[in-house]
Amino acid sequence: MLEAPLLDIAGLQVRFGRTVSAVRGIDIAVRRGETHCLVGESGCGKSVSALAVMGLLARNAHRSAERMRFDGADIQTLSPTALQKLRGDRMAMIFQEPMTSLNPAYTVGSQMAEVLSRHRGTTKREGLDRAAELLDRVGITAPGLRLAQYPHQLSGGLRQRVMIAMALMCDPELLIADEPTTALDVTVQAQILRLLQTLQRELGLAILLITHDLGVVARIAHRVSVMYAGEVVESATAEALFASPRHPYTQGLLACVPIPGKIKRGDPLGSIPGTVPRIAPGFEGCGFRDRCAYAVPVCAGPIPLRDDGAGHRHLCQLAAGAV
Repeated sequence: MLEAPLLDIAGLQVRFGRTVSAVRGIDIAVRRGETHCLVGESGCGKSVSALAVMGLLARNAHRSAERMRFDGADIQTLSPTALQKLRGDRMAMIFQEPMTSLNPAYTVGSQMAEVLSRHRGTTKREGLDRAAELLDRVGITAPGLRLAQYPHQLSGGLRQRVMIAMALMCDPELLIADEPTTALDVTVQAQILRLLQTLQRELGLAILLITHDLGVVARIAHRVSVMYAGEVVESATAEALFASPRHPYTQGLLACVPIPGKIKRGDPLGSIPGTVPRIAPGFEGCGFRDRCAYAVPVCAGPIPLRDDGAGHRHLCQLAAGAV
């Protein structure tokens, strides 16, 4: 019998005002020790989904879900105080841009020590000792020196490592990483990914990794959910998704990835025609139908969720193998 997911979300919806439906009923399950990648192009609702889980949505956002549980506890029924205790303690998040996530007016050490003080009631000295230990663990040399520095004195790669160390201050069980390698050069990206994999093995972390990079997904994911226009259109193990993609959008994404040795110099790269639609509340049908080569009139109606029985699911009128 499979262990219950640490993070279990069903039917999550997020709406901004009356005009934008950013997330439209997605299901996500993340198990202990697993890396679950949420992948899709910009604007598909990945980051909004993560912020909804953490309770960090903007004031004009409305969140609802059939089920939203963390380790069996219903996140939706938690009071603001209880959610604040959970956030940063058992659940932690690495944000997309560390320069805007770190406070420029405070040193790295004071910001990291505050996390432990807020959740565990420790002294500043204890917090700084823990911060130095974690900075060393994430590969930052001379951690004592770095604790006294301000964010602007660090490189982009060092700031991202500080964010990872800060997220680990209270030994969280779930780490949500929102595009943790954005704006970093290729070498530093690889270092950050290796670091996350090492920390996961050592600490048994569950990781929800948000990305648009299929190379990252292939390298680090155990399970993948592909998002498009606010919906999860396909979900499977990483191995199954790359070996046999079912949804036309997933197939289009993979066709856009150049394959060394197969694509000749000068040949055009794959592309998906059209643009992502603006989805308003009440929208029906497949959001991908205007860009899909297989679209038929019934695609404007309710879309069935197909499951092969082995956990490979896709949201499409066409059965597996018909695409």
